[in-house]
Amino acid sequence: MMEHTFAICAYQESPYLEECIQSLLKQEIPSNIILCTSTPNAYIEGLAEKYGIELKVNQRKPNIASDWNFAYAQAETEYVTLAHQDDIYLPSYSRTVMEYFRGNDDALIAFTDYGELRDGVRTDENTNLKIKRILLAPMHSRLLSKTVMMKRGILSLGNPVCCPAVTFHKTKLPACVFTTGFRSNEDWHAWERLSRLKGSFGFIPSIGMYHRIHEGSETSNIIGDNSRTEEDYAMFRKFWPAPAAYVLSRVYALSEKSNSLGKED
Repeated sequence: MMEHTFAICAYQESPYLEECIQSLLKQEIPSNIILCTSTPNAYIEGLAEKYGIELKVNQRKPNIASDWNFAYAQAETEYVTLAHQDDIYLPSYSRTVMEYFRGNDDALIAFTDYGELRDGVRTDENTNLKIKRILLAPMHSRLLSKTVMMKRGILSLGNPVCCPAVTFHKTKLPACVFTTGFRSNEDWHAWERLSRLKGSFGFIPSIGMYHRIHEGSETSNIIGDNSRTEEDYAMFRKFWPAPAAYVLSRVYALSEKSNSLGKED
């Protein structure tokens, strides 16, 4: 019986969806794969049929938090990864995270390091990735990764946890992990909520997947209309007084510009 599911969150007609599916089918240890969408169309349905993947349709109005919670709920296994349609996973991903969970039964989530895809080219190291790895350095200690102070500490200066790199241990988590109210920081807000729970955040320092940076992504759109800075301020306020949160949100906005093509470091 499979313990792990990749729940692919599909939206409209991403030209990268098939590449994502193919990367999941190449895993060294097979996982269950389901395709979840709130925007059903012939393109998504065709790929589901082509690869023999069960398609789950969310009848609610498209919303990132709602879509992610729906995909999370559809997985019938104990562990689930919300695979984003534009990203690709290395063949070792599911084996690596499941080995981690077997050795750390208190883990709430486990996530690998990641690289970026820019114009189809894999990037393992740039300024943005270096900063996130520095923020995650304390997570190399399994003892520290269990403490509420350290789990919150790594989130207090930004969000170093790449959402599609995360695998959730469902039996240790709430039925709804994500909450509405954000356009881009649903994941950071979720980690902040989960950081208060008993259990560890498991960081695996090897690259397990590649996150695609492209101008059509929701993150790039939000950065373009400055909504991201407002959301960042709201998140920093969960850790810092207003003056410090204001400064941090402005500094953080500079680093987020690397999510736009042509601004790679």
